[in-house]
Amino acid sequence: MTSLYSTYTTEELKKKIKKQKTMAIIHGFIVLLMIVIAIFSSIENGISFQTFLPLFFIPMEIIMLFELKKLKKELAERTK
Repeated sequence: MTSLYSTYTTEELKKKIKKQKTMAIIHGFIVLLMIVIAIFSSIENGISFQTFLPLFFIPMEIIMLFELKKLKKELAERTK
């Protein structure tokens, strides 16, 4: 079965991996910041919507990491 990324050239794939890695790091930092803010907000004001907000963004981070793993796998298969 061919993957979605099989139509990309090797250079496009490398650029996409670099961009995806950068975005995953930035998104991870933002989610971590949201978790810290939610903890402090919960301590001061009690439980609110802001307490659970990071839970909506964690699955997006996981999907981004799986996508990055697929990209790296495609690049590794090409370099064999």
